[in-house]
Amino acid sequence: MADDVRTSREQLRNKKMAETKIIEINEEYAGKRIDRALAELCPEFSRTYIQELIDGGNVRISGKAVKASRKTEAGETVSLEVPDAKTPDIVPQDMDLSILYEDEDVLIVDKPKGLTVHPAPGHEDGTLVNGIVAHCGSDLSGINGVLRPGIVHRIDKDTSGALIICKNDRAHRSIAEQLKEHSITRRYRGVVIGNVPDDDGTIEGNIGRNPYDRKKMSIVKEGGKPAVTHYHVLKRYPGYTYCEFSLETGRTHQIRVHMASIGHPLAGDQVYGPQRCAFRLEGQALHAMTIGFIHPSTGEYMSFTAPLPDYFTELLEKLEHRN
Repeated sequence: MADDVRTSREQLRNKKMAETKIIEINEEYAGKRIDRALAELCPEFSRTYIQELIDGGNVRISGKAVKASRKTEAGETVSLEVPDAKTPDIVPQDMDLSILYEDEDVLIVDKPKGLTVHPAPGHEDGTLVNGIVAHCGSDLSGINGVLRPGIVHRIDKDTSGALIICKNDRAHRSIAEQLKEHSITRRYRGVVIGNVPDDDGTIEGNIGRNPYDRKKMSIVKEGGKPAVTHYHVLKRYPGYTYCEFSLETGRTHQIRVHMASIGHPLAGDQVYGPQRCAFRLEGQALHAMTIGFIHPSTGEYMSFTAPLPDYFTELLEKLEHRN
């Protein structure tokens, strides 16, 4: 993996620049690390990709290359040079993809539980990206770099459900902008531990890295990103509650962190909940059921639903027998 990252950085240094974005820093982003500020101001790019651009000398202020840790100042102008998108250097691997919809702009897949979305340390292949490269070939957006072709948003490895894949950069920018504006419909189903007191509620709290465990996220008092989760109780069982969640924002582990913060972690979530689960679940009982967005080409609103997977319906049946 380290060799892959070094290779991608060398390619960034050597490639002819295809686009230069000029970004002005306003008061809202002043004082932030430049990699963090650019990741928020340019939602079509992942923070990892922004950092690679910085390492490649492609991010400049007053003509000088900067480091990722450099703090921004209000009123300054940042030049972000973006290389031509290249064919992803990822091995295609045939997979039995569950496709909910496909056209020349987008591919909507129902990701199974246990499948990692894109290559990362420890998961260099066998990811959803390997499967979609095999399915789509070179027809994928290249905005998020060589390791994340087509990926504009993610869901956790152990979360199942609907995911948008972008097949060209225009579609990617459109979906990324809708994500930034929080206009995309995202509804999840989940089973949480305990009896949630209210039938409906909203949880707000900035989410950032846990200061005591960098592998976890948490609600933080300073920094982080704003996050809003709405929940609705669908059914109550002894010791558990079946809920629907609606997201205004899409932060890492958002539902898992927010529900754990009010004392109701997701069943099976060994990161934010108890280590033992009565139902022997492999990861959290969370499913991205519905996703809706404005189509990049037609301008029409489209919505897709990923049916509950077998493990989830089996869990609900077991809970029914507890009543």
